[in-house]
Amino acid sequence: MQTFNRISNALFDSVMAPFGHAHPAFDLLLWPALMGVLAMAVYKAVSNQKALARVKSQISMRLLEIRLFSHDILQVLRSTGMIVLKNFVYLGNHMLPMVIMLGPFVVILAQLVANYAYDPSPPGSVELLHLQLDPDSNVKARDAALALPPGVALEAGPVATADHQVFWRLRAEQPGDHVLRVSLGGEVYEKDWAVGGNARKVPLRRLRGLEAILYPGEPALPAHGPVVAMELGMHPHALGPLPAGELGIVLWTFAFSLVAGFAVKGVFGVTL
Repeated sequence: MQTFNRISNALFDSVMAPFGHAHPAFDLLLWPALMGVLAMAVYKAVSNQKALARVKSQISMRLLEIRLFSHDILQVLRSTGMIVLKNFVYLGNHMLPMVIMLGPFVVILAQLVANYAYDPSPPGSVELLHLQLDPDSNVKARDAALALPPGVALEAGPVATADHQVFWRLRAEQPGDHVLRVSLGGEVYEKDWAVGGNARKVPLRRLRGLEAILYPGEPALPAHGPVVAMELGMHPHALGPLPAGELGIVLWTFAFSLVAGFAVKGVFGVTL
């Protein structure tokens, strides 16, 4: 995942936020629109358009049967059963394009969230640094040692829990992109903390495994290391009428990509 996120960041960091992170409107229109167009292109290329048209026609026919023979309970039940069956066939015809689109959509959405869903912590804020350890590892939570850079002060901690978690309470004294270092089991694990300054790509969580794709703001944790996750408190970015933060980005991206996709459906001649 480290290599994948590195490539993903190199690609998207070069093209996202052309007008700065304080002006997200361009990317929040462009990328969902491209996702919608890509979806129609994928449907055109890999879906069985004839089968989709046929099953939609069969469903319509069964609905008409229910209206015409509403007095015949057995016929209504037969038609209803066929509608349910044909809907499963209809959904099955959508599976291949949806699986193909899932990867690119997740990557783009993760980059939009990393770039625009959260603000840097304000100077003076107090946050919890949370370290989650693998219960199957040989390291002990109480052995974790935290080294702080200038501009960050320790208020309390460490507090190690029985379920392999460690917490520190930190105060951001100066703006900057600070690097927190946790020593554990002879290794050092870093966590970035964006404090104050201009809007920018904010590091959210460091995770290991496939989950790291969802948070590309920092390198993935070593896949076989003892640390499962590192995270700090987050400050959702206000998005006007949309919910703040990650939820607003996700809802907007899906909604606008659907609008864009349906807008070009006729151009591609796609049956959905």
